[in-house]
Amino acid sequence: MDLLKLSFVFFTVNVATVLGFGVDPAGRIDVFEVLELGDYVTGVSQVQGLHNESRAFLFQDSWRSVKASAAAAERVRQMLRGRSEFTLLLTLKQDKLNSGVLLSIHHAEQRFLELESSGQHSELRLRYRTQGQQSHAEVFPYGLADDRWHKLSLSVSGSHLVLHVDCSRIYERIVEVPLMDLPMGTTIWLGQRNDAHGFFKGIMQDVQLLLIPQGYISQCPDLNRTCPTCNDFHGLVQKIMELQDILAKTSSKLAHAEEKMKDLDGCYCEKTCSLDGEIYREDETWTDRCKNCTCSNGTVECESFFCPQPQCPPDTAPAYVSGACCKECQPICLFRGRVYVEGERRSVRDAAGNCLLFQCQNRSMRRIEGFTCPELNCPESEQLTLTDRCCRVCRGHDFCAEGHSSNCVEDSDCINLEAGACCSCRDGYRALRDDSAYCQDIDECAEGKHYCRENTECVNTPGSFMCICHSGFIRIDEYSCTEHNECATGVHSCDENALCFNTVGGHSCSCKPGYVGNGTVCKAMCEGLCQNGGTCISPDTCMCQQGFTGKRCETDIDECLNGFVQCDSRATCVNLPGWYHCECRDGYHDNGMFSANGESCEDIDECLTGRHTCTNDTVCVNVDGGFDCRCPHGRNCTGDCYHEGKVKHSGQIWVLDEDRCSVCSCQSGLVTCRRMVCDCDNPTVDLFCCPECDPRLSTHCLRQNGLLTYNNGDTWVENCQQCQCMRGEVDCWPVPCLPVPDCEFTQVPEGECCPRCVTDPCQANTIHNDIAKSCVDEYGVTRFSGSAWTKHGTECSLCQCKNGHVCCSVDPLCL
Repeated sequence: MDLLKLSFVFFTVNVATVLGFGVDPAGRIDVFEVLELGDYVTGVSQVQGLHNESRAFLFQDSWRSVKASAAAAERVRQMLRGRSEFTLLLTLKQDKLNSGVLLSIHHAEQRFLELESSGQHSELRLRYRTQGQQSHAEVFPYGLADDRWHKLSLSVSGSHLVLHVDCSRIYERIVEVPLMDLPMGTTIWLGQRNDAHGFFKGIMQDVQLLLIPQGYISQCPDLNRTCPTCNDFHGLVQKIMELQDILAKTSSKLAHAEEKMKDLDGCYCEKTCSLDGEIYREDETWTDRCKNCTCSNGTVECESFFCPQPQCPPDTAPAYVSGACCKECQPICLFRGRVYVEGERRSVRDAAGNCLLFQCQNRSMRRIEGFTCPELNCPESEQLTLTDRCCRVCRGHDFCAEGHSSNCVEDSDCINLEAGACCSCRDGYRALRDDSAYCQDIDECAEGKHYCRENTECVNTPGSFMCICHSGFIRIDEYSCTEHNECATGVHSCDENALCFNTVGGHSCSCKPGYVGNGTVCKAMCEGLCQNGGTCISPDTCMCQQGFTGKRCETDIDECLNGFVQCDSRATCVNLPGWYHCECRDGYHDNGMFSANGESCEDIDECLTGRHTCTNDTVCVNVDGGFDCRCPHGRNCTGDCYHEGKVKHSGQIWVLDEDRCSVCSCQSGLVTCRRMVCDCDNPTVDLFCCPECDPRLSTHCLRQNGLLTYNNGDTWVENCQQCQCMRGEVDCWPVPCLPVPDCEFTQVPEGECCPRCVTDPCQANTIHNDIAKSCVDEYGVTRFSGSAWTKHGTECSLCQCKNGHVCCSVDPLCL
């Protein structure tokens, strides 16, 4: 209880800090600054916003590319990676009926965070990846495309999602937990999904991502509240359980250590230190390059120099020199209003445009002559002009090879940049100077940055660390040791299709790749699952039901096309999923016997039933599969038709009242209706019925490959999205799915868009998490439903609590 009180105090202080004193800059991402927006971006211009405290930008045409640079996107990726709590804030004024993406963070086809406002359907759409690596979409019926200013905030806290519009809470939902495990190469777009789709049109202002709880309060301070979010509460309870577990283990270790300490009373031992082949006694000090080192209790402890700021005369300036750790006063040169230190170069151009190169030597900029520029083997667009030389270089030039690598002295490597080079500390080292020319080893053991577990001792190594097993213990993996190996002796409870992992005090079981279960019982799993009722009989092998074929039983056998079926002449073969049907042709109907091959189809007597179109001056004569309008002998018949209560003359052509795109004609008493034929060469063609004839390119829609493939009005389904081309813009929305009532576990089979109910929780990819149904892991720690963890003693087994069921599986890429 004391731990719970302490944790709640920490939370309250944190919220008070956020709400009372503003947002920590480290937890704020200003999207305009990330994108470096300015008037130079095509299709984007700075305009007057809702207020004058920040910049606002107008997004206009559909030929813009508002995308973060690779470096900026990487910085944002690092800040967002692994986050389960964040808020998207923005102020916008969207054009009427416009459908466009507000912000998109995605990698290839994987959308990790994308918010879209559809004016066509008056709704907001949030697309993201779930913890189960599934694409997910949340749709909020609410229209923003009304040419008015709106404040929008979308807050995510674990599985808790809150949408505010104009400081009013519009929606609050429990959703699948978003996965913010953003991979390298993730891209960030504003006002569009990519170069071809989702163009937002209107004004945006104050676009920010806040990495704090209840970030919407930054936009609407009157909504101030101090209640913990769902993510806070779950985290606090889980942390308390983990702390109790750690406290019990630590108490046991402390008691064991006290027993050992009694044996050391009265002993005096002096430990020595060894470094680079030299032996140093206790408390001995020495200088090692840019560090002051001391031998303390057998361990070398080094601290970097403190370099005081040098007091330089007026004609000198502080600068690093070769062989020295601290900056020293160096002669300077004044050239065109700038200060240069000894050895620095500067290129300028004279009145004739010729490049002149100068170097600071003995307090004077001296011209360097007699150099020749090598011929470049790259196109002019890939050539760079630098300020310290007259010769241009190709993009990707190796500056380190020119001698800069010699400046990177101790545990530092030279890194090429676009316009120069710099030093960067190697992995496991930190910089001693601001230029990273000198670096020192990070002692992961002393600083607690290691992963050594029970029965091991951490030993620092240059750039890394090692976990050494205690005497009498055997290694499990790189970080753990145990006293027994139940897996090797065969004394375990793992299924024959499971992997056994030795752990401290026991063992754990995880199903092999291709199998699912809790490790003691494993069932075969087929990637993507078997579709259309197929059964998985072994890993990646499905046994299909009749009428289906393919690796996943995903392909329906077309019995009509393959000639398996011979229907009666009065019927036609219609393929159905997994089966077929002999359907009566026009002019025939089934007599009620419903024979499989269509033999039960019989002729309809249109004359007797009144389903003909003959007028009064003709006589209806039934024929097999239809009828005929015949004129009695000696009479002069018009050949007119009777259609929908009206008389149509023979040869007359008309358009249906309820469908302007259907044309009917009367010929000798018979009415024939068909869709209008689109003749794009006809200048009077109806563009409503024939949108493909619209000559305006602005009404066509581009696919990702940049080719004109969709015309105005075209609809299609792609990646479980229903899409439509509307006047040059593509609008997509999730394919509607019927609800799955009274179903605790669901999955979406491969190749399908809608979930199905399943009974095995370990096969489910969508779960309605119930906090009351918790799990207990192998160490006795209680886990909430929806939580995931790596199994103790293993690195490749990932477990998840699914409403009281523990489901573990092996990542085959980790083995």
